[in-house]
Amino acid sequence: MSSPTGLSEAGVAAVHHLRELREVNTVVLRQEGPPDVLVPELEANLTHDELVQGLPSDQPRLVLHELSFASPEGTRRNQLLLILWMPPAAAAQEDTYTAGYSALKDYLPDVHVHLTARRADQLAYRRLVALAG
Repeated sequence: MSSPTGLSEAGVAAVHHLRELREVNTVVLRQEGPPDVLVPELEANLTHDELVQGLPSDQPRLVLHELSFASPEGTRRNQLLLILWMPPAAAAQEDTYTAGYSALKDYLPDVHVHLTARRADQLAYRRLVALAG
């Protein structure tokens, strides 16, 4: 798996940590200066609520988050999500972040749940579980 255009070495390492370390379930990436490189802003073990509350209201982010939930049968499941967080106040940066989002989708073919959210309610836990289910 080669790294996508624009993902920094630290970003590649953060994605690997998400996959390999139990204490990391969330990686938040942001664009940094020319040439618009994606760098990790946060590698952490966040609850769903912490993730949603931690997203900036006026800046976009790319988020990889391992969602934990119970299936209808009651078994515990985990599903990786790729989220493009694009609040209305950040519309001027949408093209740049969309390019990074597309590159990450190609880089992470085993991540099957992709979504764009413009408001926190679009990241409601039950909605994410339904998408992942």
